[in-house]
Amino acid sequence: MVNSAYVISTILTLLMVSLFGLRASKKIKNSSDFAVGGRRLSSSQVAGSIIATIVGGASTIGTAQLAFSKGINAMWFTLGASIACLFLGMFLARPLRRAEVDTISEFLVRYYGKKAGIITSILTSMAIFIHITGQTLSSVAIFTSMFFMKANIAVITTMFLIVSYIIFGGFWGTSIVGILKTFLLYFTLIFSGVLVLREVGGMYGIITALPEEPWFNLFSGGKWEGIAQGFSMVVGISATQTYLQAMFAGKNEKVSRNGAFISAFLIPPIGVICSLIGMFMRINHPNILSKQALPSFILNYLNPWIGGIMIAALIISVVGTGAGLTLGISTMISRDIYSKVINPEADDKKQLIVLRISVFSVSFLTMIMVFFNIDSLILKWGFLSMALRGTVIFFPLILAIIFKEKVNKRAGIVSMASAPLVTIILAVTNVISIHPLYIGLATSMGVYLVGCIISVTSSYIKKGLTNLSIH
Repeated sequence: MVNSAYVISTILTLLMVSLFGLRASKKIKNSSDFAVGGRRLSSSQVAGSIIATIVGGASTIGTAQLAFSKGINAMWFTLGASIACLFLGMFLARPLRRAEVDTISEFLVRYYGKKAGIITSILTSMAIFIHITGQTLSSVAIFTSMFFMKANIAVITTMFLIVSYIIFGGFWGTSIVGILKTFLLYFTLIFSGVLVLREVGGMYGIITALPEEPWFNLFSGGKWEGIAQGFSMVVGISATQTYLQAMFAGKNEKVSRNGAFISAFLIPPIGVICSLIGMFMRINHPNILSKQALPSFILNYLNPWIGGIMIAALIISVVGTGAGLTLGISTMISRDIYSKVINPEADDKKQLIVLRISVFSVSFLTMIMVFFNIDSLILKWGFLSMALRGTVIFFPLILAIIFKEKVNKRAGIVSMASAPLVTIILAVTNVISIHPLYIGLATSMGVYLVGCIISVTSSYIKKGLTNLSIH
């Protein structure tokens, strides 16, 4: 039975954070406030919204789970996320904030046409949906380990929390709660890291207790596999509505850029400490389920009151990430599909209603998906999702930023549609040893270049035929 102090501390922390989130709901006057915070967020709030979504179950519970099985190779998720945030700040914050749009699809429509908006909205929504599945699995690990819930009840509870988180606070809630979550996570994880090192006699104790392979090899799964994991985070985050939504929401481009840099600085330590905890649990409790590495550490080693705060921080992390991703999908459905295709005459009130209905629908579908994949590896969903998002948007987005109106519209659209299909086929069939991300990105760029060549060649042929007919 869990110590009652854990439960009391968890509930008190969740209530405190919920009050801040509910206060945020008072700022919502229209759909713009709900989707992008009225474009009034400060650098810390931009960082809070990014961290609220990136640092979730995959970064914490999933990282500890993989470290329990493979050691420091688990840090690729947070290392890749940090590099991605640097990339956001250095290259994407300025053009995206200047665009004054709500979704990445709206940005791409300017350069590739309306079809690009529909394609990117649908395909990236599917990819983000995969990531929400991983977040929900993390939450199930928390509730089943700490509160002895049945898995199906844990799934339903998680979806209820995600919906509540979004409906009451929208993007303002995501941002403010993200800041609070960061403080809570840092406080409890630093305490945990110190405790782990003290228990095993410092890093020397961990190094001597575990063999070098695979535990202390960042590339234990293979050099190109490790790079692909990190790179999938860069291209996935750089091409995801949820994180780019934070770039759209800053007061100005400088604020958005600094918010991304703050996130890049704060994310890696979380992965390092969670990896240490995973390896520590491998040394001392090798027979537990890998996904219970972090929850079991909290129950067995932390002071109940601090442990309760950490449980609450993890719940907020998982729910916050799931909520941010769900809000990202719902924003694209409302802005890019409903108001652009289904009902172009929809007023702001109708858009807000559709936005909220979309939140409920995505949450329901996630719940069904999790029921059928309850025992799968958490980080697997995160990496797959990032790879799929990146293959849809990454190269077309970069090309649009660099070449603007000079991009080849038709080649861009074909690239967006074909690259993720190739990635999915390779990920499912495993017919070649090369990571699907590399093939997907190569397909994206290759299809675009071939399209450009065909377009230029066709233009020259038509011009030649025209000249012949004149003569």
